[in-house]
Amino acid sequence: MQANRRKDTKPELAVRTLLHASGLRYRCDLRLKIGERSVRPDIVFTRRKVAVFIDGCFWHSCPLHGAAPRRNTSYWDPKLARNRERDAENNESLKADGWIVVRAWEHTPPEEIAAEILEAVADRT
Repeated sequence: MQANRRKDTKPELAVRTLLHASGLRYRCDLRLKIGERSVRPDIVFTRRKVAVFIDGCFWHSCPLHGAAPRRNTSYWDPKLARNRERDAENNESLKADGWIVVRAWEHTPPEEIAAEILEAVADRT
């Protein structure tokens, strides 16, 4: 699992390229302290309070592509379930603190993700 990237994944880089070309500036992989929680979105617009997560299909159990492992299920099932729980908890914490949360799957076209982010940022302008 050491080879799995936490930041700078291909889908994330594609979205960031589009956002930068649109003239937006952002922070990457910034740790946010929200109450007692520590949340680390992939892309953060600090002034506008917009947090973006681009979730991997396997790690976050995508309903379309998130195939459950057939081996070692006693390890993987709780691990993937905890990832989904943590995602929901992070969303709630950020929203309670006044943030807009944008979540996208890695298989979503980067142009669609960037358009959703641009809309969220424009709502805060």
